[in-house]
Amino acid sequence: MSARNRELLALVPVAVLVTAGFAAVFITRSNEVTDLSLTYGGYFLALCVAAHIFLRIRLPHADPYLFPLCALLAAIGLVVIYRIDDGLAFDQASVFVLGLVLFCVTIVALRDYHVLERYRYLIATAGILLLIGPFITRNETNGAYLSVDLGPISFQPAELAKICIVIFLASYLAEKREMLSVAARRVVGLTIPPLKHFGPLLVVWGAAMLMLVFIRDLGSSLMFFGAFLALLYVATRRFSYVLVGLAMFALGAYVLGTQIPHVHERFDIWLDPFAPNGPAGAGQIQQSLFAQADGGLFGQGLGESLLKLPGPFAPDCQQPFPECGSILPAPHTDFIFAVITMELGLFGACGVILIYALIAARGFKTAVMAPDGFSKLLAAGLTAIFALQAFVIIGGVTKVIPLTGVTLPFVSFGGSSVVANMILLALLLLVSDRARRPRPDRASELGELGR
Repeated sequence: MSARNRELLALVPVAVLVTAGFAAVFITRSNEVTDLSLTYGGYFLALCVAAHIFLRIRLPHADPYLFPLCALLAAIGLVVIYRIDDGLAFDQASVFVLGLVLFCVTIVALRDYHVLERYRYLIATAGILLLIGPFITRNETNGAYLSVDLGPISFQPAELAKICIVIFLASYLAEKREMLSVAARRVVGLTIPPLKHFGPLLVVWGAAMLMLVFIRDLGSSLMFFGAFLALLYVATRRFSYVLVGLAMFALGAYVLGTQIPHVHERFDIWLDPFAPNGPAGAGQIQQSLFAQADGGLFGQGLGESLLKLPGPFAPDCQQPFPECGSILPAPHTDFIFAVITMELGLFGACGVILIYALIAARGFKTAVMAPDGFSKLLAAGLTAIFALQAFVIIGGVTKVIPLTGVTLPFVSFGGSSVVANMILLALLLLVSDRARRPRPDRASELGELGR
């Protein structure tokens, strides 16, 4: 079976699952099954098949599983958001359509994605400007500068900035990795690279620390620096660079965590969310842990758990979460994984984590198969930052790491996240298509040379 036929076949269970999910929510609400769930499932399948036909024409050799896996995450997100709030689900569906459009536009515009190498400094500058945009506009949310409001449109620049930073790192390291690995010196058992070649990379570390100081976005800082270390290791195969980088990040995070009240509170909540007289935000992680424990192994069922208190639900409410009408704070964004665990149980939550693990595996396989250095580093960096984003938010909700404000890719409500991850997926498929193209055998090459 060809790659594209496997992709088409994999979309069928995705449509079945989204139809079954909507049907479960409808049954819970009205105790009856209507054809509306079939309609929603049909619409979703039609959109995915349209994207599949586009991929069949433009990228016939691309990885056959990446798009269905991401579509499955988007389907889970739509069902869970619909269970939380109908209006938010329709907004999310509209953003998903926009993301598919930009997904196709990216593939058409960057058929030869190597052109990005020539504009790496311009792309890096754009990424930095995107990162500091919320701080310039002074748009503060829960102590952090995360979004920019342009009239009725609000977006999180960090979602697009992550792609810009990965492109810059992949391009720069593809050119300088020999200098960083061969020309390095050994000092006290540590590998020290030439400063003139390592300097631009130090700027990335400094930018990650500055994000903690000015933007106060701990999650994005961790994502960017994690992707930086992953790419540095892939490019140079020097584990000592990773150890030094982790030590520098830990030292910077400790210093800034003791100086910035917002970051210090996040660490206090993480260390002991049930401490007497703890920070005000400790109630969020407390309710998240209680909700996940209430799900048990198999969950309460879609729509069956007690998610809302009596009264209207206001997603943009800035009051403590009981006054917003929801037991969980921001259940459609930061804590949507807690909703999934509460209603689908431990097995359902592990299933979602497994989907992210499969996407990461396919992405890193694409990096291994890529024919050139830039392609390998681009695929590895995009996959690493995608996987890190999922880890950061799931780890924060489950109290593995301090809670941050990043979104769960393709699942959480948010236009910026869906659009940025669609563009990220398009770049991965572009690399995959080139890596998986059949190559002429050696005999035919010799025959051509003989002629």
